[in-house]
Amino acid sequence: MTRYHEAQSVSDALAVLASDPEVKVVAGGTDIIVGTRQDKREMPKSLLAVHRITELQQLESIETGGLRIGALVTHAMLESDPQLRNDYSALPDSAALIGSPATRNVGTLGGNLVNASPAMDTGAPLMVLDARVTLRSSSTERVLPVAELFIGPGETVMRHEELLIAVEIPSLPDRTGSAYVRLEYRQAMEIAVVGAAAYVELDKQQRVVNSRIVLSAVAPTLVRAPAAEAALKGLPATAEVFARAGDLARESASPIGDVRAPEHYRDTVLPVIVKRALDAASQRAQGESIPIPASRLGRLQD
Repeated sequence: MTRYHEAQSVSDALAVLASDPEVKVVAGGTDIIVGTRQDKREMPKSLLAVHRITELQQLESIETGGLRIGALVTHAMLESDPQLRNDYSALPDSAALIGSPATRNVGTLGGNLVNASPAMDTGAPLMVLDARVTLRSSSTERVLPVAELFIGPGETVMRHEELLIAVEIPSLPDRTGSAYVRLEYRQAMEIAVVGAAAYVELDKQQRVVNSRIVLSAVAPTLVRAPAAEAALKGLPATAEVFARAGDLARESASPIGDVRAPEHYRDTVLPVIVKRALDAASQRAQGESIPIPASRLGRLQD
């Protein structure tokens, strides 16, 4: 029989994590419960429900600039928040693509990150936005870049007794834009075949001052594309430049073949997806209105 704990506060949850070595945390339940029903995993011997912890459900501005997003903020909240849509567009781009409306209304940002799927949608946007996560136990707290959270498929650096508390995104310079684009066969209940998040900072002459590109579903974890980023610096924000960066992004990928796509297909479409993400991020940096999610914008041309 599965033991069940229901925390009302962070301190309650941390006490259970410290005392029960078999406990697994459940928030929205859109992964662990579904996976158990589909016989992909066994039900844990002990469950810790954290969905009633109101202090983890807040999305708020930080006094020093940027945003703090509680671990229990849902994908629906991420998709609809005005400041995120205006300043950190890649994250709403990704949240809008997750599952169905029912999934987005109960699934949480913290749960998506802790699951550590290489095909997750929210991780790549957070990496290009230079976000950090707060991990807390009953005795310690540490803050680390989102990029350092993942170590393999379904694996993170989190210790058993730690709880992901929040994600913080710093304020961004002027003339910046971000976007997340993925290849998908359907427009609902889909998992990324290939995904790319892009962040672009432009100068007044529309040249790339800084950029970050993160790939999903093409390696055991989310990966940066440093060769593509380096090639963009100082060049004009044009379709031709972004297409070359897409080709260079292949150097960072090590795609596998699976039921969704063979290896050679992922390798072939990756440059297209990277170019689309850069196009959308650049247009947003120039003040253009690109609807969310950018993946479904018909006027993005290859």
